[in-house]
Amino acid sequence: MIVSTKGRYALRVMIDLAEHQAEKYVPLKEVAARQEISEKYLENILKVLVQNGFLEGLRGKGGGYRLTRSPDQYTVGEILMLTEGSLAPVACLSCEEPCERADSCRTIGMWRRFEEITNEYFDGITVKDLMKTE
Repeated sequence: MIVSTKGRYALRVMIDLAEHQAEKYVPLKEVAARQEISEKYLENILKVLVQNGFLEGLRGKGGGYRLTRSPDQYTVGEILMLTEGSLAPVACLSCEEPCERADSCRTIGMWRRFEEITNEYFDGITVKDLMKTE
């Protein structure tokens, strides 16, 4: 399992917006500058987050993005699942069709348990947990 830049950047953006939420809508340009992410790439990530209700966006003067929930209501797991699709360690666990060897596979149980542990771990961490504490 390798988390792509899309997943990693989505986490960074959510943390950034949580830390700057008092400023109402946060302009894309500011987030991109602070996080050193290209605005174009960031637009694609934000689009996914908005379409799935994690953020809301406002165009025009005073526009930008903001969280739709408080930071303690977003888990790392749900953000990664949204952006990555699956955190399965092997392809056979992320396929819609079960592997034809699943019944006789001696390692499938191990991979399933590893995926469960990974999901439990990420579901136990919130955006608030990752914010700066001053």
